[in-house]
Amino acid sequence: MAETLERDRARLLEVLTQRSFERRRVVLSSGKESDFYIDCKRTALLAEGHYLIGRLLLEAIRRDAPSAVAAGGLTLGADPLASAVSLTSFLEGGGQKSLHAFIVRKEPKGHGTGQWIEGLSALGPGAPVAIVEDVVTTGASTLKAIERAKLEGLTVLGAFALVDRLEGGREAVEAAGHRLTTLFTRKDFIP
Repeated sequence: MAETLERDRARLLEVLTQRSFERRRVVLSSGKESDFYIDCKRTALLAEGHYLIGRLLLEAIRRDAPSAVAAGGLTLGADPLASAVSLTSFLEGGGQKSLHAFIVRKEPKGHGTGQWIEGLSALGPGAPVAIVEDVVTTGASTLKAIERAKLEGLTVLGAFALVDRLEGGREAVEAAGHRLTTLFTRKDFIP
């Protein structure tokens, strides 16, 4: 199993590098400038990328937050990740081992119930969950998802991301008292 996961990790890095990574100057959502850009949705929305992300994030969640019953995060970056984890968990065992997906809105729904989290009705009060994220830069969106999940009564067990840009996000998440597990860091793309 460990050999298969290492092979899947190497392949995911290859796909992310080919499809999602660009070496160029960009302004990030934080307002900071960077010398590289990574758009993980380009990989997460590919069939192979969706599969690899689901396998690897699910393995990390089961290892570091084994009691999690769901995975989700801030829309839009976390949407395909939560879907991949949920689908993979069902395909690998179904039943009680499956993790549900949920989506944290950036603003409450503008009509109907005005809810902040889609998929909350499948989870009980205090449900243990994992927050998923595509790229961590400052940690602001990860912390926003954690805070909103907690305000909606969920128990956050940790955050799990594809890429840590190594720009202070990990420190911010950990300073707020939460664990951050990432599959890759900036060093995997720019040695």
